[in-house]
Amino acid sequence: MAELRHSSSLGSRTGSSPMKRDDTASPLIHEHRADNDDEGRVRHSFRDRDRPNWFNFPFFSDDPRVSQHSSKISLFLVLFIILAAGISVFSIVNRLNAPYLCKKDGIILHCPRVKEDPSLWENPYSATTSWKPCAERRDGGISGIFVLFVELHVSAIFPGFSCNSNISQLHADVPPENETNGYIFIHAEGGLNQQRIAVWFLFCPVIALLEKVFFFLLLPFVYICNAVAVAKIMNATLILPVLKQDQIWKDQTKFEDIFDVDHFIDYLKDDVRIVRDIPDWFTDKSELFSSIRRTVKNIPKYAPAQFYIDNVLPRIKEKKIMALKPFVDRLGYDNVPSEINRLRCRVNYHALKFLPEIEQMADSLVSRMRNRTGSSNPYMALHLRFEKGMVGLSFCDFVGTREEKAKMAEYRKKEWPRRYKNGSHLWQLALQKRKEGRCPLEPGEVAVILRAMGYPKETQIYVASGQVYGGQNRMAPLRNMFPNLVTKEELASKEELAGFRKHVTSLAALDFLVCLKSDVFVMTHGGNFAKLIIGARRYMGHRYKSIKPDKGLMSKSFGDPYMGWATFVEDVVVTHQTRTGLPEETFPNYDLWENPLTPCMCKA
Repeated sequence: MAELRHSSSLGSRTGSSPMKRDDTASPLIHEHRADNDDEGRVRHSFRDRDRPNWFNFPFFSDDPRVSQHSSKISLFLVLFIILAAGISVFSIVNRLNAPYLCKKDGIILHCPRVKEDPSLWENPYSATTSWKPCAERRDGGISGIFVLFVELHVSAIFPGFSCNSNISQLHADVPPENETNGYIFIHAEGGLNQQRIAVWFLFCPVIALLEKVFFFLLLPFVYICNAVAVAKIMNATLILPVLKQDQIWKDQTKFEDIFDVDHFIDYLKDDVRIVRDIPDWFTDKSELFSSIRRTVKNIPKYAPAQFYIDNVLPRIKEKKIMALKPFVDRLGYDNVPSEINRLRCRVNYHALKFLPEIEQMADSLVSRMRNRTGSSNPYMALHLRFEKGMVGLSFCDFVGTREEKAKMAEYRKKEWPRRYKNGSHLWQLALQKRKEGRCPLEPGEVAVILRAMGYPKETQIYVASGQVYGGQNRMAPLRNMFPNLVTKEELASKEELAGFRKHVTSLAALDFLVCLKSDVFVMTHGGNFAKLIIGARRYMGHRYKSIKPDKGLMSKSFGDPYMGWATFVEDVVVTHQTRTGLPEETFPNYDLWENPLTPCMCKA
């Protein structure tokens, strides 16, 4: 019986479904299974804890609410990745298309890296193709008086304001004679007691001729540029400067003896009205040179444009014709409207043009320099400033015998008695000036620096200089290391130069052009002559090197007796690899004449 019950129970369990078995099972069986389920859940919980975390991430959940939330997060992440990628691509493209521009950090200049190998004769290609001149005359007119007037007065209220470049190109005709605010006359007298470099004329007769030459070149490039700018600011008519006879050299050079006046006036006809001479209705012309009533003398150095509007213009309107004296550095650079600075560049680089005969002779000298080896060769122009007056005026100490130093001391005592005093303080002053890089480089020092830069002995060098202090003995180290030194007197015959000796400034103009067109230009000591050349070469496209030696650092190297040649070469190369006229922002480290990039050049 018991066996029958057991067999029937087995048969019933075999033929029943699982659900039915659960329904018909006894309470004891239910209790036993519940215990097993609890144990299973515990075991599963331990296994889940050992699984990777991503199994529990909401993306893998079957819950529809969690899935919806996950899709929003996914969309946000995708948008973020797309935005980041777009910004990265834009940054890369912008960096690739950014113009070559060096940034100054203190005294260190940081320039973009380039892949090309350094060249002795040219700046990096990217530096020469990033910027182009943009101060030339444009068809359709230049900025108008109204726009300039607005920019002047708004900039007085909001410093740093500058009109939009598109607005700045509005056209406004130059007013006729009967509508001009008056005439301005710029003093440019031969007696330079009121000029910045007057001390060299009054006290240094040995170099007075050379400085007279350089001054007159500075006169049109700076005086005339500023004069045109001031005339534009005040809507006045400019009278070309009339040079009074120089009292020392009896040189009566006039503006038209050097420059093409017709081209100058015609090129600027849309900017400023310019006349050759004082108007006929003004009978007492000498009054402009002597009368205080006709002279504006209270113009501060580097005056802003607003000063002329507020202080000079009312007097011009009242008197109709006024002289501005003195006028050296009487107009600022970074405190005038940008269009005024572009106008100055337009005058300097486009309107001022040498006479055809000067240009032709200079081209001939350049051609001879480039073919001195029988085939085409590059050449270097060296502006060597080591005349007796320059050495004396610097109050620096130089290598020489006791006799030479004693004679120099007597010379300084005679020419600059108030600065010389008893001479006891000069040694310490000389050391300080040399550390600060304020002493002219000697010819021998120039030779060593050039050789360390890598220029070979065969380099063709054009020398623009006066009579070097110490003569051939002082020039011997430079000539021994670079024997191919020539001047214009060695390149041209006396007959060719005879026509240019009528005006000493014509000879200086030849030097200026040959230096300007050289493959490498090297300055050895400040001065406006070198500054104007460097600025012009930058405006031409930064292609050709314009080397400006770091005299302060070089003085430390020259004074170190333990420095070997290899270390010296490394110092020279590293120091001067960015001192070659590369693109830099103009302000605040430069004036307009040495670096015209910011106001006068555009991205190529």
